[in-house]
Amino acid sequence: MPGRDPITVRAARWCATHPWRAVVGWLVFVVLCIGAGTAAGTNKGKFEDFWVGEAGRAEAMAAHSGLTPPPVEQVLITVPRGTLDQAAAQEVAREIGRRMRELPAVVSVAGPQRARGGEALRVAVTLRGDKETAKKDVEALLKQTEAVQSAHKDLRIEQTGSASISNGVNDKQGKDLQRTEMISLPVTFVILFVVFGAVLAAAIPVLLALSAFAGAVGLYGLASWVFPDAGGAALSAIFMLGMAVGVDYSLFYLKRAREERERGGGTISHAAAVELAAATSGRAVVDSGLAVALALGGLYLMDDVIFSSIATGTILVTLVAVAGSLTVLPALLTKLGRRMDGRRGIRRRSGQGRVWTALLRPVMRRPLATLLVGIAATAALAVPALNMTLGTEGKETFPDSVPAVAAYDRLTAAYPSEGAAHLVLLKSADPATELRRLAERTKGDRLFAQDREPEVTTSKDGHTALLRLAVPYTQNSDEASRSLRRLRGELIPATVGRTAAAEVAVSGEIAGGVDYAEHQEGRLLWVIAFVSLATLVIMFLAFRSLVLALFGVLLNLAAVMVSWGVLTLVFQGTWAEGPLGFDSVGFVGSRTPLMVFAILVGLSTDYQIFVVSRIREAVRRGVPTRQAVVDGIAGSASVVTSAAVIMVSVFISFLFIDRIEMKQIAVGLTVAVLFDAVVLRALILPSALALLGERSWWPVRPVRPVRPDAEGRRVAGDRAVGGDQRLTNTG
Repeated sequence: MPGRDPITVRAARWCATHPWRAVVGWLVFVVLCIGAGTAAGTNKGKFEDFWVGEAGRAEAMAAHSGLTPPPVEQVLITVPRGTLDQAAAQEVAREIGRRMRELPAVVSVAGPQRARGGEALRVAVTLRGDKETAKKDVEALLKQTEAVQSAHKDLRIEQTGSASISNGVNDKQGKDLQRTEMISLPVTFVILFVVFGAVLAAAIPVLLALSAFAGAVGLYGLASWVFPDAGGAALSAIFMLGMAVGVDYSLFYLKRAREERERGGGTISHAAAVELAAATSGRAVVDSGLAVALALGGLYLMDDVIFSSIATGTILVTLVAVAGSLTVLPALLTKLGRRMDGRRGIRRRSGQGRVWTALLRPVMRRPLATLLVGIAATAALAVPALNMTLGTEGKETFPDSVPAVAAYDRLTAAYPSEGAAHLVLLKSADPATELRRLAERTKGDRLFAQDREPEVTTSKDGHTALLRLAVPYTQNSDEASRSLRRLRGELIPATVGRTAAAEVAVSGEIAGGVDYAEHQEGRLLWVIAFVSLATLVIMFLAFRSLVLALFGVLLNLAAVMVSWGVLTLVFQGTWAEGPLGFDSVGFVGSRTPLMVFAILVGLSTDYQIFVVSRIREAVRRGVPTRQAVVDGIAGSASVVTSAAVIMVSVFISFLFIDRIEMKQIAVGLTVAVLFDAVVLRALILPSALALLGERSWWPVRPVRPVRPDAEGRRVAGDRAVGGDQRLTNTG
């Protein structure tokens, strides 16, 4: 219908007219989401969902032939200081064996094995089932180990294994996440209180963000039956992004409603101000939400269960946050009215944005020089990304504050063959003989562990066999990678699988990490291309300008490259270990760059849309582009700065999670958001638009909206005033 108000305005008008219905409806929606998610449960990804490349083929061969290694827990007996009393250690080992054999989850307990140097004794306990059942059963074993430790305080008795490490790391991350929430929530509230000067105005964005997080978690449970959950990997991302966009969208809307009241000196009603805000900031929120969702949707192209689960959760929390800011927020702003205005109330603005106007003056006076300086700063920070080294999380990267991780480090120091290993699967006429021949070729080779004979296990039908070749190095070390290359490239071709019918593949932690990284590298360009194209389309639809859309994509990529460069500088060296509380592993997590890329492109587009929307409004009022740039950036500066500070506070809080991958994501996003707000939006964007001038709007320059007069209303630029003070046409 010609002249019909946009959906954002109509939704705001209804919610402002029926505030209690909107509030109750939102609460019911959130409760239903939580209830539905709880009732449906969470569908955990299966083992085969994580299989990638040759390592995945080997895992499939092992599963089909019944050769998947059973879960094993190791009980390590040492002394904190001095020499281990072997007699006492043997007695403790027998006690551990008796206790463990009584547990229904235990299949067998091996005899105690003494380390070569005599500094340790270990007891291997084999559990029933698979890795998932082991995570549930291992708690009973840990209790027995703790009981033995309590009875023998002169010894150090500890337990480690994949199940105990996984549970320990997840429990610690859960506690760290709770602490992160306790840090980020009050900090966000304080920042909002400083911005608005009112407790309610500060509290509402936080509450809406939390409700969006809760609702999205519930919906995520339902969605996991389509996109399986990757072991809870999405929860931290949902909270991080939910707090960021939830608060930001509320902030954009609330701030704009206040500005509309300020323009009228407080004479415009809160309901009218909400409608005006819905036409401008409401539309920007919708555009931003779609951009963030599409950017995150690119993660599905990775064909990886971890990224699919993260994409699902973060897209849901973004869309729920958009829905909340367009429905319940207008209702609350209208219902609470003047209690949202702060101690000083609403007054006519006087000189708002003067500081930013003054800062932009030299930029607009010398745009070319400013642009060159901004590009130089971007390049200087981005160049280190060319030397980025990727690696995958492994037991050596987990925090040793987790007891099972610390025990693993001591176990592998005393028993090198109990660390990382290559698992060679061979299907042939006589696989066991061929694999033993392969094992012989590794003797004396320092790239393979020599403290224990390699183990060969044959399937029941005798057609498939598994060889375990231990490696005395950490999973992501150069030596471990070299051993894999030698195994796959030299030893296997020379010894096994020579017949056409033979099938051979190598798995294990090292091979899995290498294959996973290669899988990501092969799809990364597709993800970047998809996200960039999606962002281009969203920004073109938002501004009707191909020039601005292309420029926005370039700014997004610049922010990403700066983030990657800083990640390389910080985490591949050791200089930042103390301040950030981590031990450098010499690489950036293989998932981190892509995670940072997807989240950052969405949030960077968020800024772009909000700032350029203000510039476009000024142009539609007839202001020349050069002056509109100053007006738009100065007018949006307080909101964008506040949003950046809030997002930075949320991201920084994740530095307190004792896991290097989370620290890397936190640093990457924090640096990028600050750089985006200070350099890209305050220097490069205005200088480029000043140089482009009216060409910025090609192919369609914004025009003033039609002035309707059917209801006796008059339009000034994009705002409708008089009559019932509603916006009638935003173009």
